[in-house]
Order: sequence, then structure tokens, then C-alpha cells
Amino acid sequence: MRYAIVTETYPPEVNGVALTVQGLERGLRARGNTVDLIRPRQPGDSAGPHELLVRGAALPRYPGLRFGLPAPYQLAHYWRRHRPDAVYIATEGPLGWSALRSARRLGIPVATGLHTRFDSYLPDYGAAWLQPAALGWMRRFHNRGDATLVPTRELHDFLLDSGFRQPRLLARAVDTARFSPHRRDPALRREWGLGDHGLAVIHVGRIAAEKNLELAVQAFRHLRQRRPEARFVWVGDGPLRGRLAQENPDFIFCGVQRGEALARHFASGDLFLFPSRSETFGNVTLEAMASGVATVAFDYGAAREHLQNGHSGMSVDSDDRFIDAALRLASDDDLRTLLGANASRTMQRLHPEHVVAEFEALLHELSERRRGHALAAA
Repeated sequence: MRYAIVTETYPPEVNGVALTVQGLERGLRARGNTVDLIRPRQPGDSAGPHELLVRGAALPRYPGLRFGLPAPYQLAHYWRRHRPDAVYIATEGPLGWSALRSARRLGIPVATGLHTRFDSYLPDYGAAWLQPAALGWMRRFHNRGDATLVPTRELHDFLLDSGFRQPRLLARAVDTARFSPHRRDPALRREWGLGDHGLAVIHVGRIAAEKNLELAVQAFRHLRQRRPEARFVWVGDGPLRGRLAQENPDFIFCGVQRGEALARHFASGDLFLFPSRSETFGNVTLEAMASGVATVAFDYGAAREHLQNGHSGMSVDSDDRFIDAALRLASDDDLRTLLGANASRTMQRLHPEHVVAEFEALLHELSERRRGHALAAA
């Protein structure tokens, strides 16, 4: 089968959408499919086999990220020459919209992916009044496709209640060969000023307003009163990094990490604080759990799907309970170690190849359905 994947973000950009899309693309290829990747051109790169690069532009306030500009003529020309059996559109930006329109005109079935709840970001940027309009814009986009893929049952049910016609659950998994407690690195911990028994509190992700980072800072300040040797390690980058570093000179900022380096940073932590309330899923939750790091997160997204409160981490429903959970785990080394070990074992049950197989089956289903409609109309 031949499939096309359209995305406005892709590695070396580091974010959950880019890495998820890359995993699906590689997985489809590994299963014997031809996959055409359509994405914005990044600085200094050139198109590889089965790759169409389009014009892009920098995303304001997010250095290193780009969005794709509309490319209807390029897409139509490419797909007439290399017609895919189905298209997966991972992002709702200008490139995604033009891909959706082009596929519909050509009669190619389309699955869309809802990776980001943009409407939930707006209050953090002073525009809560725009939330209904943003959700309506997302609904118009996704309802023009044949299926909308979502990573959690919670989001599936929310979309159904919000007028999204065809949400379909596609679970997420984590590479437990890469993210593992065995990646723990004493030398890296020494760079952080910690020995074997010190406490490394870690946050991994974009350092931006929508991540609710002030709560993580508050939790750390409380727990450091009990564990004065604790260090707060930040992995990632974003528009708030400069301000956080200026206001908290004792914090350790490691910048963006990729691949094996990211796995070492995760596994070298002791307590992962994830205060975001705006994630559609939160891949980093699974990566921390697979790495054997006790995690505190809010009860939604990845945490609701996979984290069992009190057994494989702490799942909370309020800011006060988030701080209390961080304090408890910082103060109880045995409990923290137990929860981290349980989390790692839990993640062993997730298999990325199963996710790819479900993704392939869904695209094949859409293709067969369209083919059946065409035969019936002939």
C-alpha cells in the first residue's frame, strides 16, 4: 500500500507531535508500505526519497519551530503522479488545510490527527474568550476528514460530545529499549552536583506559558525545605527559559536533548514533575515512567490512561495536591523508588509495533471503504 503523511513539524524539531509522526512513518515503512512524507523545508535540508518539501515560515515565539505554508498545486501535482491509498494529516496548520482540500478534490481518503488542544492554550496567553472559536475551527477541520485519530478515551469522548463526528482511538506507546532505568548515568548526576543519594527533580518539555511551570517551581521550593541538597533539572527550551533562569539561578538548564542523551537525562532523575494541564496526551509522562522515575502529574491525558495513583506514580486533581505529592515523594526514598520501578514495569506492556499495526489497519480500512464507494457508484 502507498500512504502519505502530512505534518508541519518533524525531527530534528523536538516535540511530541514530531516524534510521534516520525514513529508512525517509520513503522509503516517497516511493515512494507510506501510512505510519502510531506513537510515544510527546514534550514539546510533537502528532500529524501518519497519526500515532498514545501515552503514554511518560523513560528512566532517558538524558536526552531516552523509551520507549513499552503501548497495546493504542489500537492495536487504530486498526488496525481503518486496517488496514495490514504492520507494522514497530523497538523491543522495552513499546510494541513491545503492537504485536506487537495485530498478531498482528488477523492483520496483522509485521516486527521488531533495532537494538540490549541483551544486549551488560549487562557495562558490572555485569550480565553477565543476558546469556543478555536474549538469550532478545529471541529470544521477534522470533520472534513474520514476519521480523527486521538490518543485517549477521555479525548475521544470529549470530541464526540463537542460535535466531532468520527473520532477514533489510536493509543500511544513508548520505546522501552531506549527509555529505561539502565540509562541512569552517575557521571551526568555529578555534573548536576549530585551523588547517588541526592535528589534530582526533573522537568522535560517546552518551557512555555501553557505548561503551568510556576506550579513546578512552587513544588520544588516547598520540597527543598526538606531536601536542601535537591537540584531542579530542566530539559528543553522555550520562551520562558530566560526568565526562569534569571529568577532561579540555582536551577540547572540542560537545553534540548535528543535520542540517547534524552534517555540518559530522564533515567538520571529521581522525581519527574509534570504540572501541565494543557496536554492532549503528554508523551514525556510515558518516557519518565519507562525510565523508572517516579512521576507527579494531573489526572488526564497519558497519566489517566497509564499511571495508577499510588502504585506507578502520583496522579492529582489540584495544585495543592500536586505540591503535596511532590513533597511526599521527595521525603520518602523507598516509596519513590518503588513507584518508579512499578512504572517501568507497567510501560513494558506497551508496544510501539502494535500501535503502528492499528494505524496501518485504520488507513487500509479507509482506503477499502473509499474503493467500495467508487465501485458502487460505477
